Amino acid sequence: MNRTVLSVFGLRPTRIGGTESYVRELSVQLGQHGWESVVCFEALPPEPVRQYLDLPNVTFEVVQNVWRPAWQPVRDLTRLLRRHRPAILHLHYTGFLSLYPWLARFHGVKKVFFTDHVSREEGHVISRAPGWKRAMTRLINQPLTTVISISDYNRRCVVDAGLLPKERVVRIYNAVDLSRRNESPELGKGFRRRHGVPDGRIMVVQVSWIIPEKGIADLLNAARIVIDNEANVHFVLAGEGKFRGEYTRRAEDLGIAGNVSWTGLVTDPFAEGLYAAADILCQMSRWEEGFGWVISEAMAYGIPVVATRVGAIPETVQDGITGFLVNRGDDSAMADAIINLIRSPELRAQLGAAGRLVTEAEFDLGNYVGQVLRLYGIGD
Repeated sequence: MNRTVLSVFGLRPTRIGGTESYVRELSVQLGQHGWESVVCFEALPPEPVRQYLDLPNVTFEVVQNVWRPAWQPVRDLTRLLRRHRPAILHLHYTGFLSLYPWLARFHGVKKVFFTDHVSREEGHVISRAPGWKRAMTRLINQPLTTVISISDYNRRCVVDAGLLPKERVVRIYNAVDLSRRNESPELGKGFRRRHGVPDGRIMVVQVSWIIPEKGIADLLNAARIVIDNEANVHFVLAGEGKFRGEYTRRAEDLGIAGNVSWTGLVTDPFAEGLYAAADILCQMSRWEEGFGWVISEAMAYGIPVVATRVGAIPETVQDGITGFLVNRGDDSAMADAIINLIRSPELRAQLGAAGRLVTEAEFDLGNYVGQVLRLYGIGD
């Protein structure tokens, strides 16, 4: 048997985030068992990310548009299957319905996995799918060995809709590389200086794409209320997106631009000190989040969280224990929760400590990858 796992990701590895940390830990653990890790992205990693991912058993490949039903990605994936002859194919961000599982089986792949990372649209209602859709989905995905859902919410979206039998869908939470956690005060101070956060201000951060689905407009509205009541606060929006210019102007129109910084893409939030600098994390999503990777990262640093009660977020944030949950679009409730945390350092410390314990118990990357390898049948 060819001891090779081919992992296909329908995204570009632009930063050292949750996906890239997973890839590295997977390759490390595969190497410990004598397996090769072939990692395929939409583009080759930029140098800092490549250095992080590059290990003796790792090979990088590129297939573009794997999430799009087209001839080109099918042809390119066929080429990789012939070149590497993997025993295992694992698909990420490629779409739930594709010909890739059948293609893999035709080329002798023993096991095929798919991880459901998707966040559903705002207000998605979990309901049983029509009969034709259930039948078509089960036929197309018949060659899949297992579907991994990154939360109980995502698992319900598949199982309760009747798209696959419940025994073929396994929940394994996304996780955090706790070994990279760096809480150095100097690192945090450096981040603040680089991004114009005045000394002594409480720093409230949201790390996300700058898009409507992430609730940026709601956060800015809440920020205006907070700043009107607590001037010694600074909001940092870390991320990039095509709506950044629009939201920057929105902050100016609200009169809060002097208390808001826009960092753009942060290549490595751990190494650059983003979490070491933060006092409060917000995740004001409007769509139904499939997990909430950023939330678990912040909790690993002992940072309390204010987030919306959508999708799988309530599985990571325990209301009143590790942070506060508010309803989607409720600017006043968001502001009240943030103000409550600003005014009580003791409460921030209490919720942050509880969040750290939850992350260490539930969202450790080494344990996560170990569960994946057991599904692969490696290291049993």
